[in-house]
Amino acid sequence: MFVILVYDFNEKRVAKALKIARKYLHWVQNSVFEGEISQANYKKLKVELQNLMNPDEDSVIFYTFRTQKYWSREEFGLKKGGDEFIL
Repeated sequence: MFVILVYDFNEKRVAKALKIARKYLHWVQNSVFEGEISQANYKKLKVELQNLMNPDEDSVIFYTFRTQKYWSREEFGLKKGGDEFIL
């Protein structure tokens, strides 16, 4: 499946959230990730972020798509994400 992850973590936890998300998805820009992910890794990612977050201070949003066939993306301005590939 294809996933877009958007999060907003308190400063104390944001570096750890970044490290967790980078294990599974490609960094697009500040607190935004995207990429193909297996169902098993999607569950692991959700659990790791839920264990890190304080629900009174932090938020996480996942957009999930079965395929990229009917999805498009346009970029304007400064590119912030990396071009690294996850194996």
